[in-house]
Amino acid sequence: MEPTAPISNPQNPCQQSPQKHKKSFVTSLISSTIRSPSFREDTYFLSHLKSSERKALQELKTKLETSHGSDSIWGVPLLGQDEESNVILLKFLRARDFKVSDSFQMLTNCLIWRKHFEVDEILEHDLGFEELEGVVAYMQGCDREKHPVCYNAFGVFKDSDMYERVFGDEEKLKKFLRWRVQVLERGIRLLQFKPGGVNSIIQVTDLKDMPKRELRVACNQILSLFQDNYPEMVARKIFLNVPWYFSVLYSVFNPFLTHRTKSKFVICKEGNVAETLYKFIRPEDVPVQYGGLSRPSDLQNGPPKPASEFTVKGWEKVSIQIEGIESGATITWDIVVGGWELDYCAEFVPIAEGSYTIAVEKVRRIAATEEAIHNSFTAKKAGKLVLSVDNTASRKRKVAAYRYVVRKSTAM
Repeated sequence: MEPTAPISNPQNPCQQSPQKHKKSFVTSLISSTIRSPSFREDTYFLSHLKSSERKALQELKTKLETSHGSDSIWGVPLLGQDEESNVILLKFLRARDFKVSDSFQMLTNCLIWRKHFEVDEILEHDLGFEELEGVVAYMQGCDREKHPVCYNAFGVFKDSDMYERVFGDEEKLKKFLRWRVQVLERGIRLLQFKPGGVNSIIQVTDLKDMPKRELRVACNQILSLFQDNYPEMVARKIFLNVPWYFSVLYSVFNPFLTHRTKSKFVICKEGNVAETLYKFIRPEDVPVQYGGLSRPSDLQNGPPKPASEFTVKGWEKVSIQIEGIESGATITWDIVVGGWELDYCAEFVPIAEGSYTIAVEKVRRIAATEEAIHNSFTAKKAGKLVLSVDNTASRKRKVAAYRYVVRKSTAM
C-alpha cells in the first residue's frame, strides 16, 4: 500500500517587492561559504595521490620506524602493512599539507597527549556527566553519506548554576574536556579507516542561547585540542541557529582555523535549521528538536524507518493521502514540517457510501518550536487517512517529512 502523491493547493496573492537591506556579518558569511568551493573529502586511495604525496607517505613511514614502530592509534598500528595505517598517516599528512617534518611532529605530539590524557581507556570511564549526555554533546545517526553525526549544544550553560557545576574551576574544566573527548572517541570508533570508506564524522553545533563570553575559554580549548589531535576527522561542520554575535565568536576562532577547516563550514541562521540539515541528513536521522523524526527512544529498536520528504511552498496547502487501509487495521504515523507555524489536521475518510469523515486530529496551529507529531488510529471501516498541512498564511517555503506503518487486525 502506497500513499498518493501530496496534493498541493497553491495560492497566488500579490507579492510585495522585497526591501533591500545591508548584509549583516552572518549573511555575508553564509554567502561566502555558499560561493566558496565545498570541502572535498580525501578518498585515501593510494592511486588517487600525487607522486609527491605518495613520496611524503613513504618518508613519514621511514621516520616513524626509528621512533614509533610499535605505536598504534585508534587501534590501528602506525606501521601496519595495511590500508588502515595508510589512512591514519594520510590524515596527519593532509592536516600539514604533506610536509613530512610537520606531520611527524604533529603525530608525535598527538601520541604523547593521548598517553598523558589516557585516551585509549577513556571509553571505559564513568566521568559523571549523566545530565549532559544527549544534551550538550552526543552521537546520533548518520548523514546521507553514512558519516556518524555528533551534535553539540551549549545553551544549557546559560543557567549559572549549571555553568558553575561544570566550569567552576580549572579542575572541573579539565574533567569536562575529558568527557568531550570521550564523546568524540565514541564517534571515531564507528569509522572504517578504509580507502573509499567512512573515515570522518559530521559535527553539528547549535549556538542557540550559548553564553558566548563564559564559554570562550572552554570552546578555545576544545577547538585547539581537536585540531591538534584529530586531524581530518570532521568532514563537515554545521553551525545552527547562528546569532547576530557570531562575528565575535568567529573572530575568536578564526586565528586557529586553517583555510581547509573553514571550507567545511555550513552556516545556518535561526529559522532555517530543518532545511539546512535535510540537505545533509535524512529526516529520520535528524533529532526531533531540529525538525526531524529521530527520538532517542527510537534508536533502541534498530535502524529507523525511512521517511518520505516533501516541500510545502508558500501560500500552499498539502494533503497526503494514505489509501487502502482495511477495516480493523491500525495506522501509526509521524509527520513534521520544519519551522511549522502552520495549520495541521488528520482525517479518516471511509470508502463506504454514506459514511462520515472522522476528525482524527482537529485543525490546530503548530508552533515553530513543536516537535514531530506521532499518532495512531484504528479504522473501524476501510478507507484512507488524510494528513493536511496548510501554509496558505505564509510565503515561506518549508521542508517536511512523514512516514507510517499499517498493522492489520489479528482478529479472526
